[in-house]
Amino acid sequence: MNAIQVNSLPLKDVIRDIAKVFNIPFSENCDEYLLKLPSPVGEGTIRGINFEGGLGLIQYDCLFNEDMEIHFVVNNIHPLKFLYTVEGILRHRFENEDELHTIEQFQNAIVASSKRNGHVLLFKANQRITVNSLEIEREKFQAKMACDIKSLDDELEQLFKDVKAKGAFYYSGNYSLSISDILTGMREFTSENFTRKLFLEGMAYQILTHQILQYQDDKKDEGSRTLLRSSELKQINHISSLIESNISDVPTVEILAREAGLNVNKLQQGFKKLYGTTVNNYVQKTRLDAAYNLLTKTDLSISEIVSAIGLSSKSYFSKIFKEKHSISPSEFRKKQRNK
Repeated sequence: MNAIQVNSLPLKDVIRDIAKVFNIPFSENCDEYLLKLPSPVGEGTIRGINFEGGLGLIQYDCLFNEDMEIHFVVNNIHPLKFLYTVEGILRHRFENEDELHTIEQFQNAIVASSKRNGHVLLFKANQRITVNSLEIEREKFQAKMACDIKSLDDELEQLFKDVKAKGAFYYSGNYSLSISDILTGMREFTSENFTRKLFLEGMAYQILTHQILQYQDDKKDEGSRTLLRSSELKQINHISSLIESNISDVPTVEILAREAGLNVNKLQQGFKKLYGTTVNNYVQKTRLDAAYNLLTKTDLSISEIVSAIGLSSKSYFSKIFKEKHSISPSEFRKKQRNK
């Protein structure tokens, strides 16, 4: 296990400290500081940038050759951190505690240390880890956002106002699809200089906005939550596969939602996001695709095809098939055979 210690704030000095430990240079471009890991240590980059009003961002995109601990030890109040794991698994603990928190892919954590205690981030060896850390110096941030902070959830308001770090705070969850889209956009943005700084600052505030919405959503009963999480997309994919493999007897939307472990609203939201349509419209599209193949590749009668795709009305099938293909099923088959 290798360990390095960072004894500085703001973020440009964090980058400077890490570069000094590794004995490598770092670069600066429009207030964004960047270092590239040397090959004996690993590969990847660490970036840091401070914005006005106490907001900053560190982006880790690293693969270390050995387990690596980064200790943030500053004789001052440490920033409030919002950690988002895009790839890999990040581990975190408070400097004065032994408990290790695991933040997996598509998960996030809000962490605030007490008093002047720091943070320790653990990166496992030979594992690509991509993490965005939104950092807030609460005293500066409160001065800028005082009137708005009063409108927050009580717990979040107390957290933002705790400029003396009287108590530690830890919250974790699966970040929303909206946050995932923002993180992807940040990763793919290629412009540099002023444009990049302006873009990153805007995205940082968007993440914070959606994080507050997500925190409020997490406090609701599970059946009442509406924000779709990135980690839940695999459940949506599971349901689409289930529909395709059971097209002759597709369960109701309510049953599909229970199978996914989601409420109906979140299931519908997931289908809108992935497929651009509702669950029922997805079912109809899948039925029509299956009918197209059966008409083309089998000798099943129209009535048998209607049954095979889970419909009971031959006339209804003809109606929706003609709406999509501008030709009736029987005429379509005749045309295919003539070819």
